[in-house]
Amino acid sequence: MTNLRFGGYLLIALGFINMRYQTGHHNVVAHSLSIVVPGALLLLATFLKPTQKYLESRNNKMIVGIIVLLLVGYSFIN
Repeated sequence: MTNLRFGGYLLIALGFINMRYQTGHHNVVAHSLSIVVPGALLLLATFLKPTQKYLESRNNKMIVGIIVLLLVGYSFIN
């Protein structure tokens, strides 16, 4: 569960860093929020009991991990 929390923190930080360094670009808020919002939802999901049970499954961890990696990649090419 800790690794998923770190993934949530990572997405939030990358989204805000992305927003700061691309100030003045077109749609920077929408692009940054598309990284921050999933990170915040993942972080919240790791603290709620029903979603913790869902995230404990190996398959679900893999799916969430792939989504996090895709969003990290998106933050770098954005």
